[in-house]
Amino acid sequence: MLIFWEKRLVFLATPKAGSTAIESALEPLANVAVQRPAELKHANLRTYRQHVEPWLHSVTGEKFLTIALMREPIEWLRSWYRFRLRDDVEDPSHAMIGLSFADFAQAYTDPEGPEIAHVGAQADFLTTEADRVDCIFRYENMDTFTHFLEDRLDCAISLPRVNVPPAVDVSLDAQQETVLRNIMAQDFSLYDSL
Repeated sequence: MLIFWEKRLVFLATPKAGSTAIESALEPLANVAVQRPAELKHANLRTYRQHVEPWLHSVTGEKFLTIALMREPIEWLRSWYRFRLRDDVEDPSHAMIGLSFADFAQAYTDPEGPEIAHVGAQADFLTTEADRVDCIFRYENMDTFTHFLEDRLDCAISLPRVNVPPAVDVSLDAQQETVLRNIMAQDFSLYDSL
């Protein structure tokens, strides 16, 4: 999470949606940069509304604009898979050893499946019951996001390529993708509305 005090702007760092690159580029411009632990770095909208927003409002008397990125849902899950593959790759007992993306996607759809695939949902991060992040940008259209930031922060922004996961097979057959799309319907609905 990055807080830009003078600009009354808060960037909520959606996991696996470019947050590390954005924080690397923008941390020097932010008044507050929360990068660790992950639970605070990736504070979702609900946490922001309950804890951070009241504090900011009590000091400034103003509402801060919330912004975030959202990745195409299946691509987001693919990114999680590649990220999890990288974790402890040298550990022979690592939970990802021998697990294909299709297996990971199947585990994601199963509430009783392996914990390694329980990564939540972007819609749960970006929305609450009747509320959502003020401005959500598609990760796949990073130019729109960076132009918005350049206008809002009045500076040129160049995002580095960091935290790049390994290239691996992340294919699904049509039936697997259909099941995944049904399970991720809330994410797809939000993404399609952007």
